[in-house]
Amino acid sequence: MQLQTINPNEDKTNPLYASEDCQQLIDVYNNYYPQIGFHKPWHGYFILRQNQVVGCCGFVQQPQNNQVEVSYGTFKQFEGQGIASFACQQLISIAWQHNPALIITAKTEPRPNASTKILQKHNFVYSHIVQDHEIGDAWFWLLNPIK
Repeated sequence: MQLQTINPNEDKTNPLYASEDCQQLIDVYNNYYPQIGFHKPWHGYFILRQNQVVGCCGFVQQPQNNQVEVSYGTFKQFEGQGIASFACQQLISIAWQHNPALIITAKTEPRPNASTKILQKHNFVYSHIVQDHEIGDAWFWLLNPIK
């Protein structure tokens, strides 16, 4: 598996992006990048496996106050295959290669689920409940840098 940058104004006619999931994702990022900017490496990524897009991941925005938030998701037909876990690990690596002192954060629905298991597997620790514009009440997770 590998990550591939979702560029601003990505070419929706590329056969790699033919699926409805990819088309919707490109639309989301075409609306999102003008709001937050496009700052490498703090952007969205397609998750590719065997030359097929199977999900997406990325940073919610560039780091602020020495923290950066990660997000990841697998397209429905590919869930349960370790793809989101791979994406989480890759985002951690990207963040700490860029700045080893960064605190990495994530938000999940406020209940145990696949995403909370992935975060725990990668040593994130639940911190507290926060408000999220998509989730509402959300669990806030922290991964402190290795010292």
